Amino acid sequence: MQTRLLLAAAAMAFASYAFGSSPTTFQIQRGATTVPTTTALGGASLTALELDPAMTAGDADSGDGDGLGPEPVVNRSISKGHAGSNRMGNAKRAKSSPELLGGFNGLNLHDQRYANGGNQFSVEPPDQGLCAGNGFVMESVNDVLAIYDNAGNKLVGPVDLNTFYGYPAAINRGTGAYGPEITDPSCYYDANTQRWFQVVLTIDRVGTTSFLAGTNHLDIAVSTTSNPTGSWNIYRLPVQNNGTQGTPDHGCAGGYCLGDYPHIGADGNAIFLTTNEFSLFDDGFYGAQIYAISKQSLAAGAPANVVLFNGGDPSIPAPAFTVWPAISSGGQYATAQGGTEYLLSSDAVFYDSGVSNTIWLWSVSNTQAINTMPAGLALNVSPLTVQQYAVPSSLAHQKPGNTPLRDCFATPSCASVLGYPSIVYSTPRDLAVNDSRMQQVSYANGKLWGTLDTDVLLGDGSHGSGINYFVINPNSGVLFANGTLSLPDANLTYGAAAVTQSGRGVIAFTVVGPNDYPSAGYASLDAKIGAGDVHIAAAGAGPWDGFTGIPYLGGGRPRWGDYGAAVVDGNTVWLASEYIAQTCTLAQYMAPPFGQCGGTRGALSNWATRISAIGL
Repeated sequence: MQTRLLLAAAAMAFASYAFGSSPTTFQIQRGATTVPTTTALGGASLTALELDPAMTAGDADSGDGDGLGPEPVVNRSISKGHAGSNRMGNAKRAKSSPELLGGFNGLNLHDQRYANGGNQFSVEPPDQGLCAGNGFVMESVNDVLAIYDNAGNKLVGPVDLNTFYGYPAAINRGTGAYGPEITDPSCYYDANTQRWFQVVLTIDRVGTTSFLAGTNHLDIAVSTTSNPTGSWNIYRLPVQNNGTQGTPDHGCAGGYCLGDYPHIGADGNAIFLTTNEFSLFDDGFYGAQIYAISKQSLAAGAPANVVLFNGGDPSIPAPAFTVWPAISSGGQYATAQGGTEYLLSSDAVFYDSGVSNTIWLWSVSNTQAINTMPAGLALNVSPLTVQQYAVPSSLAHQKPGNTPLRDCFATPSCASVLGYPSIVYSTPRDLAVNDSRMQQVSYANGKLWGTLDTDVLLGDGSHGSGINYFVINPNSGVLFANGTLSLPDANLTYGAAAVTQSGRGVIAFTVVGPNDYPSAGYASLDAKIGAGDVHIAAAGAGPWDGFTGIPYLGGGRPRWGDYGAAVVDGNTVWLASEYIAQTCTLAQYMAPPFGQCGGTRGALSNWATRISAIGL
């Protein structure tokens, strides 16, 4: 576990720290090629192996699991405390959404579970990867993707990610053979190169068994044209960082590091990927990793230089956790200092109180040297004093409604079909909001725009979740806007901000509370006035009714996403938020095919996504 740092420097005037340690440089080669091809939906509604035993024995993110025999469960939680009291709800619900150009339902649990003939696991949460450009919209979630035109017509999909990246099925239900574990997709369309970039974390198995080998890597898919339905090149970047396969040795306990929670950004010269580095086979956090990769080489399908900055290096004064790289709006990049990429991170999770008033501004400069002298790239970090934010302190209540999975567990004749003892839950079950890690970062109109979840006081005096937002001058550290978007009667969670070249932005999020089923929401964002009223792009049709948080299945934490997404295409902002698109009764749930409610959900969950277009 990284030592918690004292942040006295945060009270100082804007100061930047450069580091003496040299980055690691190496090269990755183009490997296989792929074309996204729709895989057939099918398979048995429910099997004896719905969940990947290597990844779901207990609750990884809450640290409650102790594994299934020798198989590892990653402890990816470093949150220290939950005690904050930000302002009460300060936003209004808008009565109309004049900017909403339209929207459509994206991928859902049914697509995920039954893609590739049903040779998939039930996965929760989905995690949202969205990118748009050149008349296309591409959505990736755990563990499928789909490609649409900008009218919402599905062109390809669902495509399971194992097939897309050229691997065997996640689980071959005919032979029992396992394919690699793929998770955490992110996507980016680069307007300058007119290429699509998609990244996932891939964790290798021991042969075709369920056991994890220890090696893991980032799969990077790069389209060969501006059309994402065509061919893609695949690069593999090893991230176990134990001295094997050309990686540096970061000394992770158990012998293998894990490149968790990868996210993508870009400047004019490089693609940036960041990970949270944990021990794979033991507890321990080792600092975020920042990878800069030649964008020109990736776009050309050529060998690509890589520069790795280790956020766990002792010379770095910031607690490097979820250092999120900025995506560009319409090809706008920072050109100073030979090309600069900006990144943001937060630090409240490192404090016992769970409270902080500091975020960290990172920059990697001289990116123009990535092709000729990669060791010439330089990393800097600066503390910024902001409005207090805190790790949200409670789960989100839901509006009561149909919860057939919960009801099935409470009904012995139905629970026996699931293969578990019956258990009675209160209704409705609560769901988890995000912690206070930084979420999506955008560079637009010469400014940095970012969001994170924060604890807020609701109108009844209880704690809930709101969204803290930042609009920053990255050259001076001056905050143009910084505030908290919240409602007095509902939680807002997993915010993601995207901004046009002219500086008009939108924050996407989920709205959920005692009077709200999980719904897709958004608010405007401006550098002068901050966030606007809360709009509902698509109201939820019923409560979340998923398997995480059930002791027999997903451990102790009822998961609801890991991140949302918002992207710009011209003057349109595309949003992708997790929400609930269906509702059904226990009788409908038990009707053949079991658990599918007419093809609207899977037996173990009912999450869905909503893709919305906002005109600015």
